[in-house]
Amino acid sequence: MLKKSLSTAVVLVILLLSFTLTACGGVGIASLQRYSDTKDGYEFLYPNGWIGVDVKGASPGVDVVFRDLIERDENLSVIISEIPSDKTLTDLGTATDVGYRFMKTVNEAAQGDRQAELITAEERDEDGQVYYTLEYRVLVGDNVERHDLASVTTNRGKLITFDLSTAEDRWDTVKNLFDTVASSFHVY
Repeated sequence: MLKKSLSTAVVLVILLLSFTLTACGGVGIASLQRYSDTKDGYEFLYPNGWIGVDVKGASPGVDVVFRDLIERDENLSVIISEIPSDKTLTDLGTATDVGYRFMKTVNEAAQGDRQAELITAEERDEDGQVYYTLEYRVLVGDNVERHDLASVTTNRGKLITFDLSTAEDRWDTVKNLFDTVASSFHVY
């Protein structure tokens, strides 16, 4: 009887510990899948329940798009632009400089149909590879508010932008997930 009680207690402690660790992390790694593009040299994690979207006919530079099967307006994309092969991300400016430049480009290209506002711009360094994390609030049309989180870096003469997007009213719900996914993006 004592042995059975002890086994039950150990199982309960393990379950409690696993629930606590999952709650602390916000997003369980098991709820994410890995995507790797060996041709362009990047990879990232994306949520289970997100599906790939055909990018034929998409804007130039769009390399891959995934979207949530349920929340269809939640999506991620990877956009690749050519830059001189000797340029690094820091050569293009600070995180804030690049963030404002992206914002200005989006606002000008949309011709009033889309207005982006830069909220934060941060730099992170992973083993000598610099990434900028950029957070935007975007107004589309007259009254649709969106929230974007981007991770930007350079690799092999390319500027690679990894962007996650959701409706503004869902941002608080998906913030931790988006932070985890955006920080999983890296080049090799």
